[in-house]
Amino acid sequence: MRLCIIGTGYVGLVTGTCFAEVGHQVVCVDCDAAKIAALQAGQMPIYEPGLEELVQRNKAAGRLDFTTSTKEGVDRADIIFIAVPTPPLPDGSVDLSFMEGVSRDIAAAMTSYKIVVDKSTVPVKTGEKVAETIKRYCKARVEFDVVSNPEFLREGFAVEDFLKPDRIVIGVRSPRPVAAMKELYAPFNAPIIVTDINSAELIKHAANSFLALKISYINAVAAICEASGANVEEVANGIGMDKRIGRAFLNAGIGFGGSCFPKDLSAFIRISEDLGCPFHLLREVQRINAAQMDRFIKKITDTLWVLKGKTLGVLGLAFKQNTDDIRMSPAIELCQRLLKEGARLRVHDPKAMPKARAVLPDVEYVDDMNAVAEGCDALVIATEWEEFKKLDLERARKTLSHPILFDGRNLFDPAEMERLGFIYKSVGR
Repeated sequence: MRLCIIGTGYVGLVTGTCFAEVGHQVVCVDCDAAKIAALQAGQMPIYEPGLEELVQRNKAAGRLDFTTSTKEGVDRADIIFIAVPTPPLPDGSVDLSFMEGVSRDIAAAMTSYKIVVDKSTVPVKTGEKVAETIKRYCKARVEFDVVSNPEFLREGFAVEDFLKPDRIVIGVRSPRPVAAMKELYAPFNAPIIVTDINSAELIKHAANSFLALKISYINAVAAICEASGANVEEVANGIGMDKRIGRAFLNAGIGFGGSCFPKDLSAFIRISEDLGCPFHLLREVQRINAAQMDRFIKKITDTLWVLKGKTLGVLGLAFKQNTDDIRMSPAIELCQRLLKEGARLRVHDPKAMPKARAVLPDVEYVDDMNAVAEGCDALVIATEWEEFKKLDLERARKTLSHPILFDGRNLFDPAEMERLGFIYKSVGR
């Protein structure tokens, strides 16, 4: 099938590339000429495991192309995906200006029937607004359908999630586009749920808010574990074996971040309030998440007393492992708060250091994770990269001024760290 993907961020680029991988003809559109030129030259604007190889393979096979022209993309496609940013506004609502602008561009370029698919995460009833906008600005007066097709991609695992989805949600206003959408997704051999368009839009926000709730729930339990001498990992394993609960998203830490959970949670809260049904439970999820960082900072200050003038090593800058994304990263917030207290920082991240330099200019970047601890008063783990579990702990203990390690991701065993001679502080244990 012939597809156009408008927007080449984490969602759009993965979506277009994976559709090409299963045999569809795809053109990706972006207004950023430098990004399109880089993609045409085989250079990646983001890090996502496995994505670069797929882009190069499908581009070489002639199934994947890139352009800055929306008109070209629309002309070359039967199905058009909107995958543009929907950033948060200060009041928690969503900035839909990119959605509106792209809808107008699509309308101006349409000369025949098209299926327009909202892939971006948007508030409920956005599909109605997209349809109204296209109808208003389409001079050719051709027929079209608007579909909601929310994405459920985890950064760091996005390619795997797209190629092997749990489910595919298709929200429609009429039955006309259903057959084409089912044909489009047939190669993925996954359950397809067809709903009304408003339900599809709510599914995305409800899903992300529930996952955020699970994280805040286990972080609240972690505080109780610390107060009672229990181990949050054993508690999480015990409740996670219940099929009704599940073990995923029950890892205690310094809180969730990234471009999805905080934004989608705030948006769902605002949506519920606008509908006259305030979702007070989600306000508490936000409060617990913010408090978790406060508790971790207090753990550091209680141990080191005064941070001013001390040097701390920080492992991790991305908001999670397997990505270079630092948007709303707890690790970045942690660094900023430590700097505000007067600490000096030596930092390392396997992928996120180039992007972090723009927001953390006054820290020392270290290429070797095992060299970060040199001359530091303590070491802090802020992101759960798998390679950090292979840290040379003996070298770290010897090169730290004091053998103190604050583990915000519970990567190490407390008993083993004590045996190695560390003062070891983790979360909920």
